[in-house]
Amino acid sequence: MSSKIIFYEDRNFQGRSYECDSDCPDTDPHFSRCNSVKVESGCWVLYEKSNYGGYQYVLTRGEYPDYQRWMGFNDTIRSCRTFSHTSEGSYRMRIYERPNFQGQMMEFSEDCESVQDHFRSRDVHSCNVMEGYWTMYEHANYRGRQYFLRPGEYRKFSDWGATCATTGSFRKITEF
Repeated sequence: MSSKIIFYEDRNFQGRSYECDSDCPDTDPHFSRCNSVKVESGCWVLYEKSNYGGYQYVLTRGEYPDYQRWMGFNDTIRSCRTFSHTSEGSYRMRIYERPNFQGQMMEFSEDCESVQDHFRSRDVHSCNVMEGYWTMYEHANYRGRQYFLRPGEYRKFSDWGATCATTGSFRKITEF
């Protein structure tokens, strides 16, 4: 499945634009700021810094007329990568209260609007994504910083790009 995203420098799909259909470690030569986006196909992770660093934003097919619509903190996008869904609709993730899969563990196969309501605390120090792709959020109700999780082992929160263990919610990425 091919992927296509269009970045616009101004809100409401105005100003200079750049079409992208593959991973791009440095968008700086193509646009100076990003205030709106159209995802025509595929799923994308946008990054605040070059080489896939900084804040992450997971976008599925749709139109985002301003950066607040994808919960952006500013109009800075400096790299992006696309991904495709490989699991057959199955989703499984285990979260742990301590690094290296230690302490209390809980397995999820559905979205979790509030980690604190299901888990003893909001701190998730490690996780194992066994199936599917997930977006983890800093706050409950799918708000705050976002972290893209593909299948694999994350022995400490910094493995998924977080600066602390605070996790408020997470959900499956189902739109492809």
